[in-house]
Amino acid sequence: MPQSRPRPPLRFPTTPGDRGPWPIRTSLLALLLTVAPPSLAQGAIAPPKGHTAAKAPTVSEIRQMGTGHGGTDSPKFSPPPLAPQGKQASDEAVNVRVYEQAAPAVVSIRTQTATGSGTILTPDGLVLTNAHVIDGASGTVTVILADGQQVTADIVGYADRGVDLAVVRIRNGRNLPTVKIAPTESVRVGQRAFVIGNPFGRFQGTFTTGIVSRIDRDRGIIQTDAAINPGNSGGPMLNSQGELIGVNTSIFTSGRDGGNIGIGFAISTDRVQTFLAAVNTGRAAAAPPIAPTLPLPLDGRTLAGRLEDGDRTLASDDSYFDAYTFDAQAGQGITIDLSSSDFDAFLILLDPNGEQIQDDDGGGGTNARLSLTLPSTGRYTLMANSYEPDETGSYQLRAQLSGASPRPSPGPSTPPTRPPAPSGTLLQVQGQLNDQSQVLETDGSLFNEHIFEGQAGQTVTISLTSNDFDTFLILMDANGDGLDANDDFSEGNTNSQIVITLPQTGTYRIVVNAYDRTGRGNYVLTVR
Repeated sequence: MPQSRPRPPLRFPTTPGDRGPWPIRTSLLALLLTVAPPSLAQGAIAPPKGHTAAKAPTVSEIRQMGTGHGGTDSPKFSPPPLAPQGKQASDEAVNVRVYEQAAPAVVSIRTQTATGSGTILTPDGLVLTNAHVIDGASGTVTVILADGQQVTADIVGYADRGVDLAVVRIRNGRNLPTVKIAPTESVRVGQRAFVIGNPFGRFQGTFTTGIVSRIDRDRGIIQTDAAINPGNSGGPMLNSQGELIGVNTSIFTSGRDGGNIGIGFAISTDRVQTFLAAVNTGRAAAAPPIAPTLPLPLDGRTLAGRLEDGDRTLASDDSYFDAYTFDAQAGQGITIDLSSSDFDAFLILLDPNGEQIQDDDGGGGTNARLSLTLPSTGRYTLMANSYEPDETGSYQLRAQLSGASPRPSPGPSTPPTRPPAPSGTLLQVQGQLNDQSQVLETDGSLFNEHIFEGQAGQTVTISLTSNDFDTFLILMDANGDGLDANDDFSEGNTNSQIVITLPQTGTYRIVVNAYDRTGRGNYVLTVR
C-alpha cells in the first residue's frame, strides 16, 4: 500500500466565506480556494501530484573590513549595488510590468460566507471567477476593486457541471481596467506564470510568480508552482504579456495540515472561452449545478453510500467523491470513519475557513479515519473519496462527536433544532430556508436536505409545514433517485405531505423546498 499522500479539495481557493459544497441533483463542492469557508492561491492554482545568491557578510566581517573611515589599514567595505543587473534586472522588469498592467483589473469578491478573487474582462464590468466563490449567494455579490472601492455585482451565469467558472457584472460599470485573454493553446510547459489575488481575504493585490509545471489539455487544467492560498480562487493566472492563461481553482496539499506545497491548478482558456460564448449568447446557466451534498449525522449512525461513474471528481486526479456537511462548534472532538471493501477509502475534511485535513489508511487496511478536535465553529464539508481515480463501489460512513466541551466562538450558521421526537417519529426538525440554503438550478428556489433511516416495507408519513412560504417536498433514495414529491397537501393548503411504503432498508433523503424563488422562512419537517 503506498504511503498516505496529500489530496486537494474541490473548492474551492476561497476564504472562510469561500465555502465549498453545492446542492443535490447534479454536482457539488469544489472546494476550494475561497477563503471564508473553501481556499486557493494567489492568482494561479497549484497543480497535483542555476543561480546562487551571493552570501551577505556577517556583522563581524563588516567590522573587520572596516567602514571606510578607519585609515589605510581598514579596507573600505563596498555594499552590493542596489540596482539589479543583467538577467535579474530583466526578470524584475517583467514582474513589475505584468503586475502594473494586470493588477488594476483583479478584484476581490465577497459573499456572506466566502471571499475569493476575480478578473475584470470588459470595461462595463464583466468579472470572471470560480463558481464555488459565489456559491450560495442570492443574486448579488460585493466586488472590491483594486483601489478599495466596494461595488455591487449581479450574478450573470455559471458554467456547465464540472467546470468551476462563473461571471458577475458590476452595476453601472464603465471604463474599467481589463485583462486580455491569451489565445487558446498558447500556453507551454516551462513558461513563466504570474498570479494575483486576495489570499485569506486579507491581502488583496498579492502577486506571486512561478512556471507552468504541467498541462492537461484533455481536462483543461494548468498546473503551476506559483504560491497560492485560500482566497485566491477565481483570480487570474497570467503570462509574461499580462494576458490571462487560466483561472485559479484549487491546490494539491500534503499532510494533515493541508497547506500550500507548490502544486496548484487553473482552468485553461479553452474552457473559459467556451463558457464566455455561452454567456454572450444567453445560454449560460442562471444557477450553479446542483450536486449531492448530504447532511452528516454526528450520533454514530452508519450511512451507506456509493461512488460511481458520473459522480463529481477531484480536479487533481479524477477520483470520485461524495460530499457531506455538518455544523459543529470549536473545541468539540469528532471521529469519522470511512470503510469500503470495493475501493481504497480516502477522507478529506474542510473546516469553515477552508483549511483541509485528510487521511488515507488511518482506519486500518484501506479504510480511512479522522479523529480530531474541531478548530472552528461553523459548517464543515466532508468528502468521502477514493485513493485512486476511477475507483467505484459501496462504502460505509460514520461520524461521532465526543464529549469534548464546546468552546464558544462566533460562527456563520446554526444547525437546525431537533425537538424531542414523539414515539413513532423517525425524524422531527425545525429548520429555515435562508441565504445559507442551497439553490435549485431549475428555478432558483431555496432548499435544505435531511436524511432518515428506514426499513423495507415500512409505511411512513412525511409532513412539511410552514407559515412563511409555499412548501414543496421531495423524497429520494440514497442514490438520489426520486421516489415521490408533493406540492400542496390539499386545495388551499400550501403545506406538503408524502405517504409512502419504503422499497428498501437504508438511508433516505428529503428535500425541503420552496415552491418558487421567493419562498423563505421557518418550517417543521416530520417523518412518522
